[in-house]
Amino acid sequence: MKINNKLNQEMSDKTFSNSVTIIIVLYKESYDLIHNTLKKIENFKKIIIDNDGNNILKKKILSRFKIDKYILNKKNNGFSSGYNQGIKLSQTEFTLVLGPDCIIMEQDVKILVAKLLKYNNALIVSPTSYDEKNNLTYAGGPLPEYAEKNEILDLKGDTCVDNTLGACMLFKTKEFIEKKFFFDENFFLYFSDDDLCRRIKNKNRSIIQIFDAKCIHQHGNLKIKNIYSKMFIREYNYFFDKLYYYLKIEKHQNLVISFQKKLPNLILKLFLKLIAFQILDVVKIFSKILAYYNFKRKFLRRDGRVV
Repeated sequence: MKINNKLNQEMSDKTFSNSVTIIIVLYKESYDLIHNTLKKIENFKKIIIDNDGNNILKKKILSRFKIDKYILNKKNNGFSSGYNQGIKLSQTEFTLVLGPDCIIMEQDVKILVAKLLKYNNALIVSPTSYDEKNNLTYAGGPLPEYAEKNEILDLKGDTCVDNTLGACMLFKTKEFIEKKFFFDENFFLYFSDDDLCRRIKNKNRSIIQIFDAKCIHQHGNLKIKNIYSKMFIREYNYFFDKLYYYLKIEKHQNLVISFQKKLPNLILKLFLKLIAFQILDVVKIFSKILAYYNFKRKFLRRDGRVV
């Protein structure tokens, strides 16, 4: 009897793990970091999209882990594009998008699936996030137009949120694809999860942060070693993506006008920092100015109206 129960449990676990595909998008991550994430989810189907096209890393990962699809992109089109690429390749009932620096255990994925099936109106469920010292960290809350992401929800149970991080979110694959809830690929690195959640809420669907499901997440740490490249990528993409997000909700004018007023002083400051050879500050200022002009060129007419 005990043997039969054990066999049934093993078959049940196998059926469950075959119903979930986990998608991870990489860009210049170290093997050690991705190893720590993958070793907790070995029983699931996995799709890796590497926007850095790192064949050496691919060979190293494949020598240790079973990856169902491993895509090397020749061009880095951003995390939104990478996630969409993976979602379209997913053939299981459920898909979990997971940041390479976000660790989740198999039992927590099981809880997420059970909760998604329980809450009929939920389109996305996400775990409660902790740091490596078991302190609560930000996982969900209001949309950015209403509040900053600085208030950590101390949940007492499953909670509907307006917004959840793209670092760990689970949904039904077929529904997500058929209703075209893809990530907007005009977002390169930031605000794509905010935009997705806002569109979901506009369709009167729920996003639920699950109290009993846990993940460990290193928030916002770009894995790029060169400090100047890291500064440029963070500042440029954050400002560009922020402008685009507020353009989509038709609240971009204040941001644009405010930046335009600061622009002469910023350009002067840029040259002064350059003369003083304060290169990190130069990169920070230049990245915002470039993001502003590229945003205007791509999306706005000269009078500020949308192209």
